[in-house]
Amino acid sequence: MALAAVGGLLVAVQHLWLTEPPRPDAHLVFAAVAPLIVAAGAIWERSQEGPAPDQDTWAARRSGAIGVLGTQFALTLVASLLYALVLTGASTPAASAVPALPAGLTVESQSEGCGSGNCYRLLTIGSENGLSYQEIIRRLGITHEKCRPNGWLLDRRDLCVGLQTDRTDRVVLYVTLSDLID
Repeated sequence: MALAAVGGLLVAVQHLWLTEPPRPDAHLVFAAVAPLIVAAGAIWERSQEGPAPDQDTWAARRSGAIGVLGTQFALTLVASLLYALVLTGASTPAASAVPALPAGLTVESQSEGCGSGNCYRLLTIGSENGLSYQEIIRRLGITHEKCRPNGWLLDRRDLCVGLQTDRTDRVVLYVTLSDLID
């Protein structure tokens, strides 16, 4: 039952029903937790009193299940590492990484792309009430670029949010996802 629950959480992460945990990290956690759950079940089963009805058949099934689980663990571990090292290199930041805008501010346009060592999402911010450039910046409350790791364990790229300061005609909010850190 516990193994099914953990597997269900992994499916929820994979289908983006849960957006907080990064996918490669979720796979790695599942690969580590699943053998612990099975080992705990095997220990619990051995501690039960009385002989099992067909001890030889049960031992063979248990050995087969442990073999399948070991193979699953190895494949998931390798796949998680490959995903983190190869596939996460060039991906634009998720839309959920964009901070919520204060009331009265709107997104006039947005674009995304990759280049020069990072991938980005750019949003041109405007006002419904005709606020000035400086007032929009003040309402956003972003005084300097803020960065944090994008993942927990495997995806250690930096996710940064800031404002382009080289413009004075419009406010451009950026969210960048840097390449993997060496």
